[in-house]
Amino acid sequence: MLSNQTSWRKANLTCKIAIDNLEKAELLQGGDLFRQRKTAKESLAQTSSAITESLMGISRMMSQQVQQSEEAMQTLVNSSRTILDANEEFKSMSGTIQLGRKLITKYNRRELTDKLLIFLALALFLATVLYILKKRLFPFL
Repeated sequence: MLSNQTSWRKANLTCKIAIDNLEKAELLQGGDLFRQRKTAKESLAQTSSAITESLMGISRMMSQQVQQSEEAMQTLVNSSRTILDANEEFKSMSGTIQLGRKLITKYNRRELTDKLLIFLALALFLATVLYILKKRLFPFL
């Protein structure tokens, strides 16, 4: 029994030494893991800051695009207003042009009537002159 007890203690002591050695190795490797974790955390922080900067840049670009869109919209509103004003002016001019066309056709008809009246008056005058000449020159006819 004593020999079993001694061999058991030796085996127990050997196992404890082996476990201690394993724990030491893990702790030493754990230091490397800690360094790796620290390096990984630093790289993650750098990556996140780079992503944050990229997002900030995208946000600025979007803000600029929104401002340009607002300016373009304001320009479109102003040009639409100008076009509507020009359209209203053309409508009023169209009415004036229609009235002018009516007046011109009316004056053309009057001109034709005046020419006809002048021609008839001239014909009457010439007929009167011929009648007077006939009576004076040829009283016997």
